[in-house]
Amino acid sequence: MNQSEIIKKNRDYSLFTWAVQNKVTGTPMVSGNGLFVYDADGNKYYDMRADQASCNVGKQHPKVIAAMKEQIDKLTCGSPQYSSIPKGNLSEKLISKLPDNFGKIFYTNAGADAVENAVKMAKIYTGRQKIISRYRSYHGATAGAASLTGDQRRWASEPGVPGAVKSLAPYCYRCPFGKKSGSCNLECATHIEEIMMYENPYNIAAVIVETVIGANGMLPPPDGYLKKLREICDKFNILLILDEVMAGFGRTGKFFAFEHYSIKPDMVVMAKGLTSGYIPLGAVAVSTDICNYFDDKYLPAGLTYSGHILACATADAVIEVIEEEHMVENAKNMGEYIDEWLKTLSHKHQCMDDVRGIGLMRGFELVYSRKTREPMCPYYGGASPVDELIRFMEENRILFGYTKNIVLITPPLICTKEQIDEVMSVLDNGLSLLDKYVHKVD
Repeated sequence: MNQSEIIKKNRDYSLFTWAVQNKVTGTPMVSGNGLFVYDADGNKYYDMRADQASCNVGKQHPKVIAAMKEQIDKLTCGSPQYSSIPKGNLSEKLISKLPDNFGKIFYTNAGADAVENAVKMAKIYTGRQKIISRYRSYHGATAGAASLTGDQRRWASEPGVPGAVKSLAPYCYRCPFGKKSGSCNLECATHIEEIMMYENPYNIAAVIVETVIGANGMLPPPDGYLKKLREICDKFNILLILDEVMAGFGRTGKFFAFEHYSIKPDMVVMAKGLTSGYIPLGAVAVSTDICNYFDDKYLPAGLTYSGHILACATADAVIEVIEEEHMVENAKNMGEYIDEWLKTLSHKHQCMDDVRGIGLMRGFELVYSRKTREPMCPYYGGASPVDELIRFMEENRILFGYTKNIVLITPPLICTKEQIDEVMSVLDNGLSLLDKYVHKVD
């Protein structure tokens, strides 16, 4: 099929996610290799979003594809109550990557149901009913995960699941407490304790946060934030669940993002980079204490595809490739290189501000004025100059992510300096189109 035929068939018979259906363009992608994807006309696109920050090892990695084919020839699937070689191997490998307080892995289909099962176990283990999450977060679109989500994608699921309590997220550029970065008392963390007191801390099972805020802005936590949050949770015997669905598997320059902050969570939620998006799989890493609790108690959790054999074999191969090809180190180095590029561009283009991120989770804000920090995109929808930039980049065969006025850059962990140079040169031209919108008041 040609381009138009592919698009028509998809639009005629498929519902696209998070979209007004008659506005979806649905650019067709028919093949891929490494950093690149190709449409039906053979046009090559730089995938600087790695699908949804999931395709960490790049498209069609030969070793991963070979492992998948080998497993397909042996056994593709099996009932979750049975043992399998891929599930055992993967669980052992994941536990070896985690702190010494972790015991076992529970497998799910994706990130949202990993969140659901982590929360379920937390409630059962603690005997408590409330969960604190944050605004400016995304944890998934199933009922429970959506209730914990702190952005507009939650609204359609409301009133939501009882017991979901929100707190404010750290956002130094637009600090909700009116503080300046580096001269605060981490009110973004300490105010969570105040919320706990209003909600009864002894009825709170867990706090769940994205280690690094992903789709809502690429926001690493301020220094000391996660350590303070760990201390607050420990004070009331509240579990700390870290959502590493986007930040895990090397994306931040560490295998898990929380390694940057020298803390030990009680549970870690994973998906996306776990299989590099090659096949759906999610997981919950569970502390030894929680595992021991269920040794002689019924665990009321299960999914038809839990521990899916082909998916586990794929994840095992992905982790091996990440290690063998030193992709974690490359993520750190290329992330720093992108940061240098973006800061150079920000000196040239007044529409850019607050270049930020960690590893290959990078972003920046587009503003009408650096003085007022007025965002170039309305918070509640509508066209903006940001759309113009994203459209320009796609016309030049470069795919970026974005949310509101924030451009998100999350390429595969295999990206090179040469590829980054090519992309940033085009971005330079695209930003020139937006400079005309800057208010001349600075």
